[in-house]
Amino acid sequence: MASILAPVFGVLGVPLSAKATVDAVTTDVTEARPLERRVDTVLRVGPSDGQDFLLAIESQSGKVAGKERSWAYYVAFLQAKYGLPVLLLVVCQDRLTAKWAAGPFDCGTHGWTAQRTRPLVVGPENLPVITDARTAVNNLALAVLSALAHARSADCGAILEALTTALHETRETDPETADYFYDFLEISLGNSPAGMKLKEIMSFVSYFPGRGTVRETAYQEGKAEGRDEGRAEGEAKGILSVLEVRGIHVPDTVRERITSCTDLERIDQWLERSRTVACAEDLFAENPEVPGTCSG
Repeated sequence: MASILAPVFGVLGVPLSAKATVDAVTTDVTEARPLERRVDTVLRVGPSDGQDFLLAIESQSGKVAGKERSWAYYVAFLQAKYGLPVLLLVVCQDRLTAKWAAGPFDCGTHGWTAQRTRPLVVGPENLPVITDARTAVNNLALAVLSALAHARSADCGAILEALTTALHETRETDPETADYFYDFLEISLGNSPAGMKLKEIMSFVSYFPGRGTVRETAYQEGKAEGRDEGRAEGEAKGILSVLEVRGIHVPDTVRERITSCTDLERIDQWLERSRTVACAEDLFAENPEVPGTCSG
């Protein structure tokens, strides 16, 4: 994946060895207590000519009050957990958000700075519009970040068409990389207009059999396991998988209720709801149209 990331580091002005290794790292930066903090994706980069480091990537559609504190937490937590330097890359969708995200953000008082967070920032201003599938294949990571940065542009549809074609072609030779970038793109776009456009494109093509949506992926995995362990158990695993991929915290009480349920009609309903609920408890809401009991 190192050669795939090279164009991104070129845009950022950060040197990266051509022989570097790149591996995905868990994105969960949640403490033991039920406090959900999850960065979009984390990569471990191993340059052949230097120390390994972590690259945490966040997609930011607009300025969010207090987000800079979450970023400082991500960096500090990942550095403490892995004992490695951490770079934070924020992908923005407009110039004002990019200007804000660049920081720096300081934590300190009385003229003393205890911690400073300075994200690397990319957005429409420094990421190209890639609407040619061949260009996307040759610059896959750059094309994915470009799709996020230009998600609000008139070219969004053409960008996603080219990118899904590129992911399909990449999947034939490197399925792990293609699946990784598709999942990252789908989760980052979420239910935004661009995210819905991506799902629309995927619903009409067979680029990713069984991977058209996060829900479909988890459902198919759950069904496969269900053939051996029982359909209810298989679909329960599917529900938990959907919530995990979406970054939804699942309390032990909710997990127990899901895994112990044998009512197929009810568990089918929960599986459908797992695609859109804001918190795990809303799976059980009597009226899913009414906001549930999620806490901030």
